[in-house]
Amino acid sequence: MDLKRISSASTILAWPAAAFALATLCGCTTVALTNLTPTSLPENPSEIYTFTLRVTPKSNAVLSDSIQSHVVVDGQTHDMKPNPAMPQIYEFDYPLQSPRNEISYYYLVDYKVQGNDVIDAHQAYTDVSRSAIVRRYVLSLEVNRGPVGARVGILGRGFNPQDVVAFDGAPVRTVYESPTSLGFFVPALSPAHTYQVSISGSAGNSPVGSFRIDASSVTVEPSSLTLASGQKQTLTFTVANPAPAGGLLLDVTTDVPESVIMPEVVIPEGQTSASIAIEGGKPGTGSLFLKGYGSGEVTVPITVAAIATAPAGPLIGQ
Repeated sequence: MDLKRISSASTILAWPAAAFALATLCGCTTVALTNLTPTSLPENPSEIYTFTLRVTPKSNAVLSDSIQSHVVVDGQTHDMKPNPAMPQIYEFDYPLQSPRNEISYYYLVDYKVQGNDVIDAHQAYTDVSRSAIVRRYVLSLEVNRGPVGARVGILGRGFNPQDVVAFDGAPVRTVYESPTSLGFFVPALSPAHTYQVSISGSAGNSPVGSFRIDASSVTVEPSSLTLASGQKQTLTFTVANPAPAGGLLLDVTTDVPESVIMPEVVIPEGQTSASIAIEGGKPGTGSLFLKGYGSGEVTVPITVAAIATAPAGPLIGQ
């Protein structure tokens, strides 16, 4: 008897069994685990977030009915349920116990493999994954172009009063409306340009989109002002087109703030003009400035004189 031949034959016959055993020891060779949970999870009022896993058997030896999927979060294992419409998809709704900005987790799958009339238990698992809880996210700008001073809304979720809108990184006048709505006034920047809009605040920086500032014109009557301290005079601002929804804010500034007392200038929605009362303060000479209109800036000279004193009359008895 050729013992060498018998030994070789035994070795050859043993290879299939060894290969099968090696394959079943490593779960990744018999099932494929695909994490379908997004890396960013928008915040929701319920603070419940869904983990989703796809388990795909790669061998007919895997017993589909034996597959049990779990997700491990914060050291606790939670059973996942198969989706009735998609049997290979497993889901688990996780209630967040405390506010946080990120969830770390991994998946664990138990299953059985049948081969050579033997059923063996196996386990597969994934690496640790992380999903960020997005406290603020932007859906869209209400419009993507408009004139200087127009009020524009931003729709989304997770806004707070500390959020500030910026054009190309420069903060602009921002109006907090609600956790789902934020507004801003188009700043007095160069028209016929497109600017990148973003939001910054405690929740970080969020890109919003692009906004184009359209050129517009305004006339001011009278074109200059001369009044005394305490005296009031009406100033009327007129634009070419009706003010958009929310009204049109005219950002009027002055280089003699102690001499000029005036309210904000807002042209009502659908109107083309607004009149305000200018009151003289301390004596001084300067101008009112309105940027973003005409050739770039409209200037209204203003002079505030001291209160005139009547000359003294003749002395009695002279």
